[in-house]
Amino acid sequence: MNYQQLFSDRLAVLATMHQKEKVIAPLLEQELGMKIIVPPDFNTDIFGTFTREIKRTGTQIEAAKLKAEKALEITGESLAIASEGSFAPHPLVPYIYSNREIVIFLDKVNNLEIIGEEFSTDTNFSHQVIKNLDEAYIFAQKVGFPEHGLVIWFEHSRKRSNEIIKGIIKESDLIEAVEFALQNSTDGKINIETDMRAMYNPTRMNNIAKATQNLLNKISSCCPQCHTPGWEITEKIQGLPCELCQMPTTLTLKVIYQCKKCSFRQEKLFPNGIEFANPAQCMYCNP
Repeated sequence: MNYQQLFSDRLAVLATMHQKEKVIAPLLEQELGMKIIVPPDFNTDIFGTFTREIKRTGTQIEAAKLKAEKALEITGESLAIASEGSFAPHPLVPYIYSNREIVIFLDKVNNLEIIGEEFSTDTNFSHQVIKNLDEAYIFAQKVGFPEHGLVIWFEHSRKRSNEIIKGIIKESDLIEAVEFALQNSTDGKINIETDMRAMYNPTRMNNIAKATQNLLNKISSCCPQCHTPGWEITEKIQGLPCELCQMPTTLTLKVIYQCKKCSFRQEKLFPNGIEFANPAQCMYCNP
């Protein structure tokens, strides 16, 4: 049995309220032959919001899994997909933000949990404190408005609490939101930021599509022993030798593949297709 036969003609639920089905569904339906539906009135905000009203439940993977499990619970189906994104400063490159997208695939019939991932610096994630409409226009132009949505938030002078205006995708709405916020702000300053919900952020939506393709790559990779989908790298081992002095470097020497179902393991040497590291990447030749 090939991996497509496990999913062909089955119904899968996609746990989203932000139109992620636009990029996820076509890829999975075409490759796996399944039919994807979105549960009506499914509220993913309860698992966390980018605008900070609700803190994310657990880690990124845990939040995605909770969404998928909830979709299974309310529909009674056995196959679910959910995604979750995060934005943070790049771990190696200063002053650059990164976007990590994961797409989780749960199959209760075959006891599968497979996760696709995309890590990218292609993001317009940004925030600024502004004092007037001109500064709002400059920020909006920089982040790709109106194709990309905006959020305005501020501390309301009378309510003494944060007020948030989301999903701004028209110039008239931007003007109205900024003027309202400035008139009611406690200190004459307001916050403007990118709306990172998928339906208001085509750049992020593109990264979700890439994570979905990575998920498909993992589903199509099957264990050599039991043929279960999801045969993937579970460990990377450093030590690729320097071409000049032969001392081990921090580059990957080999990787370990392991099946989640039967635990079969396999090593692969030189996974990047090179047997020696450039001396420039050696701590002994280039300290």
